[in-house]
Amino acid sequence: MARLGETYRGPRMPLWRRLVLRYSASTAARLAFTAVCIVLAVFFIGWRPPAVVIVTAVGLFAVMGMAGIWASRERSRLVREAPLPNFLKHKLVATYPHLTLRDAELVERGLRQFFIACQRSNKRFVAMPSQVVDSMWHEFILHTSAYREWCNLVIGRFIDHVPAEVLGHKASTNDGLRRAWYWACREESINPKKPSRLPLLFALDAKFAIPGGFVYQADCKGVRRDNGGGGGCGAHCGESFSDGSYSGDADGFGGSESSSSSGDGGSDGGSGCGSGCGGGGD
Repeated sequence: MARLGETYRGPRMPLWRRLVLRYSASTAARLAFTAVCIVLAVFFIGWRPPAVVIVTAVGLFAVMGMAGIWASRERSRLVREAPLPNFLKHKLVATYPHLTLRDAELVERGLRQFFIACQRSNKRFVAMPSQVVDSMWHEFILHTSAYREWCNLVIGRFIDHVPAEVLGHKASTNDGLRRAWYWACREESINPKKPSRLPLLFALDAKFAIPGGFVYQADCKGVRRDNGGGGGCGAHCGESFSDGSYSGDADGFGGSESSSSSGDGGSDGGSGCGSGCGGGGD
């Protein structure tokens, strides 16, 4: 792990692991293109490739298939375990002086949870739901070469920085937040449609009283009951991510899952806290 003042150069690993993580996907794509060309040549001009070509091609595909499986599993491990630059925690404490380094470690866990959502969303956009995690992420991306190396090795692609958001009128942003919510919930074994508590990524702004932060409640209906049936709950609702009253793919959490039931948790989220909690972002 890089100490404060040292240059962070990405996760430390042997060269062969770095090469496989960096190039396995692109090499597999080139092999697939070559295979298509061979098939077209066989079909259109009647070319009969020698046996050695066929055996070599099959062997290469087998090797690349195993490399791809290994790379996927290795990235899943690295996103949880590979050290992030130590200066991120110190910069965060400088930005929010009421936080301690131990608090910053929790924010780092939230950033990892966001990266997990990016990693598992099949290259689809994932929105950032937390101001304090966004602050750490923004500091990381300022160190462009280190951030690019982390993304390429751990995520498998570069993740552009987009400021933190809440549910609103824009479908693409809503679906990006739904993906963040879905995978953060899955990471902590929370039912994303009927959450009993908040995943870490969505709880940090309130936990640390971040100025201008986004405050979430897992169940705004319960908050309103505690307040004697008052109109607003003063927070964004976890259940709103499956609320069909917001634009985008509510049932499937932005494509994160294939929903077989159109009524599971959708209308409850809308009637419970649709305008009072989830729509304050735009």
